[in-house]
Amino acid sequence: MMRRRDFVAALPLARAVAAPPAYEPVLAAQAYIFSQVYPMHNLRMEDRIPEVFETLKSAGYSTVELVSGFFTADNASNTAQSLLLARMKCVAVYNGGVMHTAEGGRETVQQTLALAKRVKAVHPIAAISFNPNPKPKQEAKTDSELGVQAENLNKLAKDLKKMGLRLYIHQHAPEMAQEAREWRHILKNTDPKTVEFCLDTHWVLRGGQDPMTLLKECGTRLASIHLRNSKGGVWMEDFGDGDLDYVAVAAYLKQIAYRGYLVVELAYDKKTEMTRTLEENLRRSREYTERVFGVKA
Repeated sequence: MMRRRDFVAALPLARAVAAPPAYEPVLAAQAYIFSQVYPMHNLRMEDRIPEVFETLKSAGYSTVELVSGFFTADNASNTAQSLLLARMKCVAVYNGGVMHTAEGGRETVQQTLALAKRVKAVHPIAAISFNPNPKPKQEAKTDSELGVQAENLNKLAKDLKKMGLRLYIHQHAPEMAQEAREWRHILKNTDPKTVEFCLDTHWVLRGGQDPMTLLKECGTRLASIHLRNSKGGVWMEDFGDGDLDYVAVAAYLKQIAYRGYLVVELAYDKKTEMTRTLEENLRRSREYTERVFGVKA
């Protein structure tokens, strides 16, 4: 029989165990936008890697998601050193490839695992964010091809798990066609224990689907969200109020005690009007995210 003093001593632990999970998302920035901005000035992003992180740091970010180009054999060491000097942490690396054919899937899995191994050798990431390639001209994949794709994604997730890494499935507009047929097939036919989701909410909107519906369908598999907005269908130069209601998104995430990543991912259309520096747009985007989502970078 438990003595009274033992019972009292155990109360704090009992309360901690019984406490519901807290809403604690992590704010990050995706560096994709630099691959758009530098070429506008006849510069290559790969030649400006230290400057990329200096800009992100000055804009107030300490956590980033990077595209695979930062971790090629030629760039991996420079990227890792630049992250270290900027005191920044890369939590995920974005990659993509053919997954709906047997041969293409084998090559993509091998290439993605090689990328993950190369990254882990120089920087401790948490996940690979992965987008299966669409077919040419965005033709719909057959049921058989979707089946092969799901098998390849399950294999990639299983192999990444052996390396201590998670797999997040990212999407663009093609996966939203036919009532998000491809995206929903991945959701229903991959292992919920190993395959998670990075929902790019504005690509959901551009694909003609409701972001809130898909957010809810992700359930506990939602691990990351890419944040971008538009006005009149045109991507804005910073992340702020626009066509997509992020106040509603934030309210839902607070309701479910979301603990994944909130990733500011700016991208520009041909009609995007640019009136400020990229650093200022990144800073304004961070401040908006902090205010609407109640989170600090």
